[in-house]
Amino acid sequence: MLSFHLLLSFLLSSLSFISCQNSTTTLQLSATPGDASSPIPESFVSFSIEFAFFPDFAGTPDNPNTLSYNLLSSLANLTGSFPVIRVGGNTQDYALYDPNLQTATNGTYTSRSADYPTILSIGSPFFDSYNTWPGVQFVHGFNLAKNGTEGFNSLIATVPLACKALSNNNLAYWELGNEPDLYTRDVRPADWKEQAYVDEWLNKTRAIKPVLTEACPDLADQYAYMAPSFAGEGNGLDAVRTWEDGLDADGDIAQISIHNYIGGATQPGVTLRGTLLNHTSTTTSAARFLNVSRLLAPLSSQPPNPSSPAPLPFILGETNSLYNEGAPGLSNSFGAALWVIDFNLYCAANNVSRVHMHQGTGYRYGAWNPVESVNGDGVPTTKGTKPPFYGSLFVAAVLGDLVSQEVRVEEIELEGVYEAAYAAYVDERLARVAIVNANEYNYTVNGTLNGAVNPVPRPTRKYTLSVPPACTANNATGTGTIGVQRLTANGSDSITGIAWDGSSYNWELDDGRPVGLANGTTGEVIEVGANGEVGVGVRDSEAVILNLEC
Repeated sequence: MLSFHLLLSFLLSSLSFISCQNSTTTLQLSATPGDASSPIPESFVSFSIEFAFFPDFAGTPDNPNTLSYNLLSSLANLTGSFPVIRVGGNTQDYALYDPNLQTATNGTYTSRSADYPTILSIGSPFFDSYNTWPGVQFVHGFNLAKNGTEGFNSLIATVPLACKALSNNNLAYWELGNEPDLYTRDVRPADWKEQAYVDEWLNKTRAIKPVLTEACPDLADQYAYMAPSFAGEGNGLDAVRTWEDGLDADGDIAQISIHNYIGGATQPGVTLRGTLLNHTSTTTSAARFLNVSRLLAPLSSQPPNPSSPAPLPFILGETNSLYNEGAPGLSNSFGAALWVIDFNLYCAANNVSRVHMHQGTGYRYGAWNPVESVNGDGVPTTKGTKPPFYGSLFVAAVLGDLVSQEVRVEEIELEGVYEAAYAAYVDERLARVAIVNANEYNYTVNGTLNGAVNPVPRPTRKYTLSVPPACTANNATGTGTIGVQRLTANGSDSITGIAWDGSSYNWELDDGRPVGLANGTTGEVIEVGANGEVGVGVRDSEAVILNLEC
């Protein structure tokens, strides 16, 4: 029998369900972009891979990781180019080169973290992993944190190895240092301020350049960095002041890179509903780095780059849901996939040029786990595709081909805190509308996963679109149809059973390639009424794309 409390919860939720069934949200659309973003650059959907675990994700030339490549290929098929892979993170600043090491890495876990090794040696086989994924370009992260003779000699020794591995049309940019605005916590003195950082960064990039030019002369004209790779704003260093102090004095910075996390894995008060599924939480977090972008724009468009008066592209070189590698039950849930959609499309609509979603072997917020793994505390993680990947896949489908088409994104403001909508314009015409119904619906009671199945019916909310006339004149009656694609799971707490447009990308089915599901929905269409309106039902914890022909 249902307990009194469970029965009461069921009755209250049922009333909510009835209310939701009768609610309708109207989206006003324009056939042409109004307040839309600038054209979205290629490879907007990208990834950052923890330095120590890059060989896990990429494999070797003789044994490449095909799960990783298949998943990246599915994204490339949608957007016209592969994601750019940044190889960096905390362990880039622990890594020291050992010329005698016959393996890619040799790491030791300490009490500092159970998720990654904090003592790390890399051997020359590490760099072989840069040639396992044809068509993919990389950002290689050099170690800035390690000072002294050992650190400097290791840095210089890795330059020829890295540039030769990245001489096959697979270099995007270089990076020097990961989150140096946090260095004063443990690897720099308290008085290490902006000018000291700028001087050190310039001294080391100037030392790297001649070594690279001699070892890889063909890459001399591609000597460019993403920087400063700060953890965010309000830490030990200020990004604006570093620019004012001459960080780009040599004109070697190609992209402004900042990191961002919406919250912390163990931060009090962090919940799926209140943090990841909350659109206001997302926009509040984004406001911080968007303000940095706004302040840096006029500075980065000044000399030493007088031939490029436009501001440098602003990117998120590392980001994800909750720092410290995510929280189980939150960062690895379907709700996190919905957050990935909202966060990435909000970034696109606000002129962030690229978003590198961070991951590492066994990380809770990872888009996929490349191998069977066990972390420093003995916690296992299965190999396979994880919910956040489906969020990135959805984003790629919204954006479409970014190589041969000019795509702009505009947010459609909605009143609900737990919903979001975006319009994608292709070559100045409305092409797609994305709707995220992030109202929490857990498949299990209280979202515990190992509890009883939720007895409450799953609400469906109706969204009505006033479709512009140009989108309805594709038949004699001026009505027409619109294609619908859905991202679905049993609930926001689900960690398996996810489908995009009726297909699964799970490793165990076909090594990450799309496989149509027997119970999957694909080819769905809805009719546009004679009044130019169309209604679509979106279940709580579900996202849809409406494909229009305007």
